[in-house]
Amino acid sequence: MCGIVGAVAARDVLPILIDGLQRLEYRGYDSAGVALLESDGRVRRLRTVGKVARLKEALLETPTAGQLGIAHTRWATHGVPSERNAHPHVSRDGIAIVHNGIIENHEALRAALLAQGYEFTSETDTEVIAHRVHHHYAAHGDLFAAVQATVRELHGAYALAVISERDPGLIVVARVGCPVVIGRGEQENFVASDVSALLPVTRRFQFLEEGDVAAIGRDGVRIVDQAGVEVERALRDSELSADAVEKGDYAHYMLKEIHEQPRAIAQTLEERVAGGKLLEAAFGPEAADVLARAEAVQIVACGTSWHAGSVARYFVEQICRLPCWVDIASEFRYRNPVVPKNTLFVSISQSGETADTLAALRQAKQSGYLSTLAICNVPESSLVRESTLVMLTRAGPEIGVASTKAFTTQLAALGMLVIALGKLHGMDRATERNLVAQLLETPRLVEETLALDAQVKKLAATFVEKRHALFLGRGALAPVAMEGALKLKEISYIHAEAYAAGELKHGPLALVDADMPVVAVAPNNDLLEKLKSNLQEVRARGGELYVFADPESGIHESDGVHVITMPRHVSPFQAPIVYTVPLQLLAYHVATMRGTDVDQPRNLAKSVTVE
Repeated sequence: MCGIVGAVAARDVLPILIDGLQRLEYRGYDSAGVALLESDGRVRRLRTVGKVARLKEALLETPTAGQLGIAHTRWATHGVPSERNAHPHVSRDGIAIVHNGIIENHEALRAALLAQGYEFTSETDTEVIAHRVHHHYAAHGDLFAAVQATVRELHGAYALAVISERDPGLIVVARVGCPVVIGRGEQENFVASDVSALLPVTRRFQFLEEGDVAAIGRDGVRIVDQAGVEVERALRDSELSADAVEKGDYAHYMLKEIHEQPRAIAQTLEERVAGGKLLEAAFGPEAADVLARAEAVQIVACGTSWHAGSVARYFVEQICRLPCWVDIASEFRYRNPVVPKNTLFVSISQSGETADTLAALRQAKQSGYLSTLAICNVPESSLVRESTLVMLTRAGPEIGVASTKAFTTQLAALGMLVIALGKLHGMDRATERNLVAQLLETPRLVEETLALDAQVKKLAATFVEKRHALFLGRGALAPVAMEGALKLKEISYIHAEAYAAGELKHGPLALVDADMPVVAVAPNNDLLEKLKSNLQEVRARGGELYVFADPESGIHESDGVHVITMPRHVSPFQAPIVYTVPLQLLAYHVATMRGTDVDQPRNLAKSVTVE
């Protein structure tokens, strides 16, 4: 995941570029760079390894200024973090480019360029694009036409911003599968991969659509669509503030983060899917080979992340038909497991610094696993640095100790892992396209589910005086029930437990009475009738049921049965993400009504860095 900023103006744009990079730094931490067209008409480039602060320090030592420029903050996909792999990349005649995404056919393009005499100074797929733009510039004599010709050759996902010494007042941008937004000003215009980068300089934006190419100058913007037809894209006024990391109008960070989930999930999927297919290279340059060789999967995590891994197990086995084990990291470390041949080791952590998970990863690297994959929200974390493959979730800063958007973005990332494994183990193209479409629909489904907030708040009032609660689910929703129970106990201090509903008769049923609420998640899936039978067991013992039910489930309000109907039917692949949301809202409202510290519950820390 990377961040792009560009600007063309009658003033020095360097401060705008650097401020924009800092606002996008959550998108990439390993290097940063800027390319400016200086007053002498030459492109000046400066790149540094590490965070944007390092780039700012370097600019103090070698000052520069310009009225047109592009900048980038990177998280490595092709090539190790280094200055030579950092963006912008340049080609002959002062062509400079920044790029988000993955170019799948970069090796074939590189071979052709080498044959034509181009020299490469990096390991990246991006440098290939820079040289292809130069190649086409020689034929067309026009930067806009050269970029159009180049993107027709690219397979994968990309957002591009290109400048050239020979077109000194122009930035050309293009997008497929990665977001690009144009910021409009008075006699100045801007480009970025995220609105937040440009909020200090403009509130007026145009969003490029799939396949668009745009020419951005001081006096205006020209956009053509994938067919080369000139088009207009709607101009919108943003209501976002420049202080998006603050709580804003929300009473607590946790509530803000619950409501940020549609965007966080969408960002996690960006640049990883294009044209109805998953780009397995999003897991790293070696991913296709590693995932194709995987014959089994071992997942290790703690707490909320362990629940995410437990959900994934169902789909790895059902869809990919690969054996999958899920272990709590603190136990895995001391289990001395037998490692089957070609087993992929997957570690999951929000912070990437969880001590038990890190120790498990380090042990796994000595234990004969095929390879290691980290799913994490913090790019510069130890877990990410020490893993061979990486899938970064894009939840952004999560301030509340009780994880919300980090969990649902982990589920989205694991959904992509399932698709990647499946397509490399016999999944047909139609199934891949269907699962990708289902993942892409989840942000909208979560948005719709958040509209239940008022109903959930009313329901929460009945929990305030309770001392215990039981959560039930079946199949892939059993771990979701566990996550719901964890959220309630973490922030409201009500004792809550979760069980696979079929286990009721094996012990937990002894606890059920009228004073112990029983919460169930009831999607309309193959296990619905089994779940209904389990719920009847609760009612027969006088238990009060609180059910989040699919509209097609046939579960209705009755004496002792309180039902919140979900906005619509969802697929089994979507259900874990969607049904998590009302459980988060329930925990939040119960906690606020009980007067506890929602964002910083007692005895807990955001990152558990000790054993």
